[in-house]
Amino acid sequence: MIQVRPSSERGHFNHGWLDTYHTFSFARYHDPRYMNFRQLRVLNEDRVQPGSGFDTHEHWNMEILTVVLSGALEHRDSLGNGSVIRPGEIQRMTAGTGIEHSEFNHSAEEVVHFLQIWMLPERQNLQPSYEQRTFSTEERQGTLRLVASADGSADSLTVHQDLRVFTSLLAPEQEVTHTLSAGRHAWLQILRGQVTLNGHALTCGDGASASDESSLRIAATDAAEILLIDLG
Repeated sequence: MIQVRPSSERGHFNHGWLDTYHTFSFARYHDPRYMNFRQLRVLNEDRVQPGSGFDTHEHWNMEILTVVLSGALEHRDSLGNGSVIRPGEIQRMTAGTGIEHSEFNHSAEEVVHFLQIWMLPERQNLQPSYEQRTFSTEERQGTLRLVASADGSADSLTVHQDLRVFTSLLAPEQEVTHTLSAGRHAWLQILRGQVTLNGHALTCGDGASASDESSLRIAATDAAEILLIDLG
């Protein structure tokens, strides 16, 4: 079963410095139909203006991935990490027993556009930790590149949950296929362009859940970038 989550139906707030869309209930946005999907709890698409960002704040007991689509995001945290995340780079942060961090637009001129993805961990009160990896255009083009997994295989980021995260860049009419094992589920998010998922048309900002599907066929109708999460 495929259930489409249209971009236009997401929660949306424009605070001036921050233009944000919420796929699932978050902060002041509440929709009892969209509290989470399996272990996937938050999927926010944010655009932050130059010179702005999120001041230091704390998280607990969450696995957080940050995917930058354009611009540059500056990160600092209480573990002593300081980095800049750019397109093609993905950050993983395990909040665990508690981590403080800030995120700012690194550019004085360009808007930074990124996704923040929160996932429930396999257990509570893990040791806080941090990783960042670069995944080149070439290794993501025309294939599902594993970027996060429970075992860190294929030089992916290590997440403390039974899931796998893939990204892909697709040329027009190019397609990829993903096999879902019995009892597993998937979430597909369209980052750019347009695709079909098992015949369902999806465009930029749309998401879709998949359950009781043995195979997912993702075909680009326009140049596209996608993110696929395989969940237990």
